[in-house]
Amino acid sequence: MKLKKTPLSSLLQATTNHMVDYLEQLDTRPIVPTEDHISAMEGLDFDLQDQPIDPKQVVDLLARLGSPGTVGSAGGRYFGFVIGSTLPAALAAHCLAGAWDQCAGLQVLSPVGAKLEAIAGRWMKQMLGLPGQSGVGFVTGATMGNFTGLATARHALLKQAGWNVEAQGLFGAPEIKVVVGEQVHVSVLKSLSLLGLGSERVVRLPVDDQGRIKTDTFEFEDGPTIVCLQAGNVDTGSVDPLNQIIPLAKKKGAWVHIDGAFGLWAAASSKYKHLIEGVELADSWSVDLHKWLNVPYDNGVVICRNPELLVTAMSVNAAYLPDGTPGPYQLTPGLSRRARGVEAYAALYSLGKSGVAQLIEDCCRHAKTMANSLEQAGYKILNDVVLNQVMVDFGDNTDQIIQAIQEEGTCWASGTTWKGRSAMRISVSSWATTEEDVKVSLEAMIRIARQYSSIT
Repeated sequence: MKLKKTPLSSLLQATTNHMVDYLEQLDTRPIVPTEDHISAMEGLDFDLQDQPIDPKQVVDLLARLGSPGTVGSAGGRYFGFVIGSTLPAALAAHCLAGAWDQCAGLQVLSPVGAKLEAIAGRWMKQMLGLPGQSGVGFVTGATMGNFTGLATARHALLKQAGWNVEAQGLFGAPEIKVVVGEQVHVSVLKSLSLLGLGSERVVRLPVDDQGRIKTDTFEFEDGPTIVCLQAGNVDTGSVDPLNQIIPLAKKKGAWVHIDGAFGLWAAASSKYKHLIEGVELADSWSVDLHKWLNVPYDNGVVICRNPELLVTAMSVNAAYLPDGTPGPYQLTPGLSRRARGVEAYAALYSLGKSGVAQLIEDCCRHAKTMANSLEQAGYKILNDVVLNQVMVDFGDNTDQIIQAIQEEGTCWASGTTWKGRSAMRISVSSWATTEEDVKVSLEAMIRIARQYSSIT
């Protein structure tokens, strides 16, 4: 059967209306779906029919049953898992990029995709204070950014040892040591596992009470070594002492990789850039864009000081691939991928340097307000609030209070365990968070915590 061409104007207008309705209701709906909303999603599950139907009917069904089943992470009162929302310009660019439907891996397939990635990558390097000659690859997020940076490190170190890991694999290869802190993020460990370097054979160094590697314990044996440092501990927001550790690592010939999923954005603010002093001395960096830059999921970058090493580690060759100038596909593991650079370009262009700085500073200010208010209410703050992360100890009932806050729905924050104790982790990462959101969320948190404590 021949598919009918759908009139796009009315379909996209209806879709736009659904999007606007959804976004305008975020402030008045619970952050998480109710049980009724979750049950209603069963209406999406049915046997696939034989004949095509009107696309508008599809979108209407998704909006009616799907929208209520979402988590309201696009609003200003979601403080879980270091998740940003989406800037208006980035959302609009996301929709436009969807209409363009570009395969951005090859320049010949998407000249605009390649161009926007190059521009956005240059802007980010300037804003983050990283070497201008570095190569930038657009990936799904910090996990793939870590994977790509560490794959490049593996290539570079084994090349120095006379081993071609891309051709020969790891069987019989010289050993590579990997040094991490005790508070290393799981995305780094996952990347090491996927690369055949092992997540359990790493050398773990002691950290201080904020999760930062202790400089006086920083030592490792000679030989090919990757040192993984952190810009933004996922619980405390703290940053390893980069300006002290990186020179020590470089003296011994190590490759230094920075997991900077959200903390690297501190460089965009003159108020907070001192926290990551020395970051430019590393060899590779991974940073999310869907966190603090507030672009749609999934979006991140890997940056490598030596673009030739990145290209060699990532490149593939085939008769149908064009020769010539290296294209985006040579900077990331993926060949076929969407044009993520469109959203990054739109976000950066719409905000400008001062706007990005303001976004970072607003989130940090809100985090400090929440920490101070919760402390004044009698609850213990477990970390130094240096960026956007706050850990709260409500006492013996912390787990139950976290669950009650989540279920009540005014706001949402996740739980964690810090030094053997349960804690609520508040991550302020959204451009949409306002003073009113902070006030309303604090009232709910404190009210629920006191109510629960009085009951028990």
